[in-house]
Amino acid sequence: MDPVKFSLFGLPGVALLWALALAAFAVFGWRIARLIGLLRQGRYENRFDRLPRRLGHFLKHVLLQPRLFNERSIGLPHFLIFWGFVVYALCFNWALIRGLAPFLPIPYPDEVPAVALFLDVFAVLVLVSLGVAVARRLFYAPPHLHLSFDANLILSLIGMLMVSTLVGGAARIVAEGGRSAAWTPFSGLLAGLFSGASRETAHHIVAAAWWVHMLTVLGFLVYLPFSKHLHLLASPFNVFFNASATRAVGDLGTPGAKEDLTAGASRWQELTWKQILGGFSCAECGRCDRSCPAAGSGYPLLPQQIIQKVKDHVVRHGLNGANGNGVPKLVGEVITPAELWACATCMACMNCCAVWNEQVSVIVALRRHLVSQGEVDRTVQDMLGNLQRYGNSFGKSDRMRARWAQASGLKIKDARKEPVDYLWFVGDYASYDPRCEEITRKTARVFARAGLDYGLLYEAERNAGNDVRRVGEEGLFEVLKEKNQQAFQKARFQRIVTTDPHTLNTLRHEYAWEGARPEVRHYTEVLDELLQGSKLPLRQKLSGRVTYHDPCYLGRYNGVYDAPRRILGALGLELVEMPRSRDKSYCCGAGGGRIWMEDAEKVQERPAESRVREAVALGGVSTLVVACPKDLAMFRDAVKTTGNEGRLAVKDIAELIDEATAEPEAKPA
Repeated sequence: MDPVKFSLFGLPGVALLWALALAAFAVFGWRIARLIGLLRQGRYENRFDRLPRRLGHFLKHVLLQPRLFNERSIGLPHFLIFWGFVVYALCFNWALIRGLAPFLPIPYPDEVPAVALFLDVFAVLVLVSLGVAVARRLFYAPPHLHLSFDANLILSLIGMLMVSTLVGGAARIVAEGGRSAAWTPFSGLLAGLFSGASRETAHHIVAAAWWVHMLTVLGFLVYLPFSKHLHLLASPFNVFFNASATRAVGDLGTPGAKEDLTAGASRWQELTWKQILGGFSCAECGRCDRSCPAAGSGYPLLPQQIIQKVKDHVVRHGLNGANGNGVPKLVGEVITPAELWACATCMACMNCCAVWNEQVSVIVALRRHLVSQGEVDRTVQDMLGNLQRYGNSFGKSDRMRARWAQASGLKIKDARKEPVDYLWFVGDYASYDPRCEEITRKTARVFARAGLDYGLLYEAERNAGNDVRRVGEEGLFEVLKEKNQQAFQKARFQRIVTTDPHTLNTLRHEYAWEGARPEVRHYTEVLDELLQGSKLPLRQKLSGRVTYHDPCYLGRYNGVYDAPRRILGALGLELVEMPRSRDKSYCCGAGGGRIWMEDAEKVQERPAESRVREAVALGGVSTLVVACPKDLAMFRDAVKTTGNEGRLAVKDIAELIDEATAEPEAKPA
C-alpha cells in the first residue's frame, strides 16, 4: 500500500506531506537566506577564479575526503556517515517527489531491488559507524572535541533514519510474502520480528516506517541551519572556494584591489565573506586544536575557538541587526589579543582541517587591527621600528649585512655589478645572528666547492617581509617588498636561492615580478640536485643516527620534504624520523613574529622545548638536523633550557655537507 494513501490526523497523507514539506522548506530557505545575507555583508573577495581547478579540488576533497583519514580511529566511520547523509538525502528527495505526486509512474526507492540492496547494506554500515562515533565521544574522546547535546541529537536523528530503513525493509518482506528478502539481507534478519503479523499489519508498519523516515528528514532539514551541523551544508562550498585550490597554500593574497588591508578587521563586517563562511563550515571536531603547538604548550590560543567565536558573534549580532553600542568588540572582548599573538602561523591547523578552513588568514586580519591601533608588544614594536629604519630586525647597519662574507675568505660576486646564475637572498638571521653566521659561511664554502655561480645583493637586501606580514604590518611589508624589488631590478640573475624558508615562501608566492617570475629555491633543493648530479664531490662519508625537523615554511607551506632527506642519505647518515614529521611536523614556535615576542604568561612548555624532548627520546640519536636559521636559534636555546646539552647537538644541514665535502686534514708525519 502506498504510504501517502493513508489518512493521518484526519488529513489525507498527500495533503499532510505537502503541508509539512512546504513548511520545512520554507523555514530552511528563510534561515539560509538570512545566513547568505550575513556573508554578503562581509568584504568582497574574489573566489570565483579558475573554476576548473576549484571543481577538481571540490571533487577530491568533498567526495573522497582524504583528510578525514588523518585520524584513523574515526576516519572511515566519518566517511561512511557523510556518504550515508548524501545517499539518504538523495533517496529522500526521490521518495518525497514520489509521495507528493503519487500519480507519477515511478516507484519508491526501496521498491527498486538494486537501490533497496544498497540502502539495506549502507544502513548497517552507517549504524556501525555511528556506534564508533558514540563510543569515541563517551569513552575515548580526544582533547578539544566539542561534546554537545546538539551533536548527540544529530547522531540520534541519523541513527533513526537508518533504523527506520531497516524496520521498513523487514516489514516489507512480510507484507510481500518474502519476495524482497533476497535484495535486503539485513532487513531479512529483522523480518522475524514481524513473522506473526498479518500482511495488512505489515503494510501499516511499512507506511509508519516511511513516515518516520520522512518526518525525521524534514525535521532534520529545519534544524540543520540552526545547529552545529550547518557545516554539512556550508563545508562543500568552503572547500570549493578554498584559496589553496588556485594559489599557494598559506598565501595571504589580497581581498581586492579596492580594499585597504592595513587597517585589518575590528568588526565582523570587515572580515571577508569567505572568512565568515569558514565559521559556518567548522565541524567543531577539534583537529586544529590538537595539532596547534600554541594550544599544546598552554598558550591561550585555540584555533577552533577563533573560528567559532567569529561565527557566534556574526550570527548573534548580525541576525539581530545589532551594530554600535552594546555590541562587544570582536577584537578585545570576543577574541583577546593574547589569543591572536600566540599564533606562530605554522599552518598546522589548516593542514589538518577536514573542511579546509583558513584560520591563519583570519588571525592575521585581526592582528592587523591591533597593529593599526599600536596594540603590540614592546619587543615587536622595537623590531618593526628596526625593520622600518634599517631594513632588518636586528637594528644593525645594512653595511654589516654581508660582514660574514668578508670573514669567509671567499670573493662572492655582487649581483648588481655582474651577472650570476643564482642570487643568494641570505635573510636577516643568516646574516646577523651570531649563532647563524658561521653556518652561513659554511654554506658559502659548499656553494663554492660545487662551482655554483652565485652572488649577493649585499647592503641592498632587506628583510623579505614574510613574518612582518603575518604579524599584521601590511604597510611595512609593502615597503620592504618594494625596496627588494627595486634591488632585484638592478641585479642580473637567473634564479634565487635562500637558506631561510620564511624568505622562500614570500619571495616565491607573495612578490609581484615584472615579466617572467624567477625560480625561487631553498638551498636544500639546490644542494640535493648538485649531489645527485655528482657536481658536489664528497670527500668523506659521515656516520651516525640523526633526526630531521621539517620547517613549517619549507614543508607545509612549500611541500619540500624529500630533498633534505636525500641529502642526509647521500652523506651516509641514518635518518630516524620523529613521530611528528613531514606535514605533521611540530612547529618550533618562531613563525608569525613569535621569535620577536616575550611570553607574558606562564606556559607548560614552549614548542621548541617539546620538539627537543621528542628528538632526545629517539634511540641512539645525538643530532637534530635543521634547515632553517630560526629553527637553529630556537632549538639550540631549547637544548639549554631543557638540560639536554651534551645529549643532543643541533646542526644545520649545511654544516654536515661542509664536513663531508671539506678536504681531509693532513695527518702529521
